[in-house]
Amino acid sequence: MNYLAHLYLSDNDKNIQLGNFMADAVKGKMYKNYSKGIQTGIILHRNIDSFTDNDIIVKQSKRRLHSRYRHYKGVIIDIFYDHFLAKNWSNYSSILLYDFSHSFYKTLEENIEILPEKMQAITPYIIKYDWLTNYKTIEGIGKVLIGMNKRTGEVSQMHLAINDLKENYDDFENDFKLFFEKLRIFSTDKLKEIRNS
Repeated sequence: MNYLAHLYLSDNDKNIQLGNFMADAVKGKMYKNYSKGIQTGIILHRNIDSFTDNDIIVKQSKRRLHSRYRHYKGVIIDIFYDHFLAKNWSNYSSILLYDFSHSFYKTLEENIEILPEKMQAITPYIIKYDWLTNYKTIEGIGKVLIGMNKRTGEVSQMHLAINDLKENYDDFENDFKLFFEKLRIFSTDKLKEIRNS
């Protein structure tokens, strides 16, 4: 899953959100250098990623994509699923997406110094261009895919995936809805387990 889903699955806990947000930039046992709450977020993130990568519905979504994306298919589906979460946000949260996003941006600004260097570099862009809220539009997702393609040195061709999204929109949305129900249950149970360990 991409940023929005990871944040949503953090039980509205700021420290868990921070850990979930920075997890990809924290390698191996380096997570132990952070507070308990942030550690929880990093561990939860890793479990969510593992669950997602091995799920049959997610694999089905990947098969809907053109073969040219190769190992970038997982990243593309993560972004697509964040789009559908943002689009259907009111089905999952009583907090407005804009309010949720901007509350997290404030958390980022207040904790910028503890973020890994990679995340410190990207944070101003996430806030300036309101990534989380803009996930809800196809135009916003198109911009994300263009940016991701540039970050891969134009190798991934991810900018073309907006066409895959449009061509199979209803199928991708149905995949998301089915998978996200499973993921919400998994994440709730896993978070309890991590907190009790």
